[in-house]
Order: sequence, then structure tokens, then C-alpha cells
Amino acid sequence: MMGQSPTTVSQVALLICCVLPGVTHQFVRERLRGPIPGERDLAERVLRALVASLVLDAMYLLVAGPLIVRVVRGPGADRWDGLVRQPRAVALAGLILFVLVPVAAAVALTWWERRHRDAARYHDTPTAWDRMFRNQGSCFVRMRMRDGAWVGGWYGSRSYATAYPQPQEVFLESAWLMNADGSFVRRIAGSIGLHVRAGEVDVVELLSPGTRTQVAPS
Repeated sequence: MMGQSPTTVSQVALLICCVLPGVTHQFVRERLRGPIPGERDLAERVLRALVASLVLDAMYLLVAGPLIVRVVRGPGADRWDGLVRQPRAVALAGLILFVLVPVAAAVALTWWERRHRDAARYHDTPTAWDRMFRNQGSCFVRMRMRDGAWVGGWYGSRSYATAYPQPQEVFLESAWLMNADGSFVRRIAGSIGLHVRAGEVDVVELLSPGTRTQVAPS
């Protein structure tokens, strides 16, 4: 019946076979490639995982179907008692089918996409905001607000910028007094941080510490 949890060994095994390979594959793919807008919806991610599981399961049956059945079923002709009689063989088969092969498939697919995509197109980082702050070292950041005012500060080791799919925000560990033209004057006394939401900003610019338009950090 719909809505019931699996109650027998066969039902649990069927559920694992239908879900686990695709979940492993999807997880590794996301870790290697990073999140993309098309997979933000949970239902789409689940569907992708199920499709991956079905593809992998079909490949398993085509390549080694009889062997898999013998390992899981065990020596008994009418019972699926391989889980009890030969647990090591079943565990090894599960490790290969549900972990190693999906991981290898995810790594190979990611490598193939990176090798054959157009070098002028950017895929791995979902937004320009992530691209701008990812692996960014210490620098000055200045931002022109929607009302024309400039704000800025020092982006250092205690600063933080959010990444997709979180809202685009940045925390600067110190705020600086700005001129009307966007140049830096000096660090605001007593400042211990500045938080800015990207939705309130028209322009964001990163400046190296040695740029002449600003004062070096104290």
C-alpha cells in the first residue's frame, strides 16, 4: 500500500537498489561541479537521482545480472538468504554497486563535460557573485548603493560572502569612510564589521590593497 514503509528484506533491498546508486551519483556530481540553478528544486533533484539509479541498475543487470542474483540469493534455490549466509560477498557487491561505480560514473561524467565544453562558457560557478568571491584573498570592496552613496571596507580573513543558493550578501570585517567619488578615506573608528545585501547595490568592485585610490589597511 502507498505510504507504508518497507517491511521485508526484499522490499528494503528493492528500495536500496532503486534509490541509493542515484543518490550517491547525484551527491558526488554536486560536490565536484557545485550547485546549479536547475537543481535547486528538491523534486527535480529526486527525479534526477531516480533516473540515475534506473540507468545504473539497468547496466548492472546487463553486465552482471546472473552473478548479482547468485550473490544475493545465496545457495538456497527458493530463498533470498545470501544476506545472511555470505554477508562479506554481499557487502563487497553493495560497496561496488552502490558506492564505487556511482562515484566513478560521476567523476567520469564531470571530467567529460569539462573537457568538451566551450572554454568561453562558465558552468561550474552558478553566479557571477560566487565567481567574484570564490578563493578571493584579502582586498578592499567598495559598493555603490542604489541611492548613489558609496560604502566599502576591508575583506579579510574574518569576512564572509554567501554562496549560491543562499541570498547574495557580504560581511566586511571593517567599514571605511568613503568619498563621494568612491575613494577610500580611512577606517571608521570602532568598526567591527559591515553587512551589505547585493539587492541593495548597483555596483560592486574589488580593489587590491596596493591601489592608489585607497588607504592601506591599518
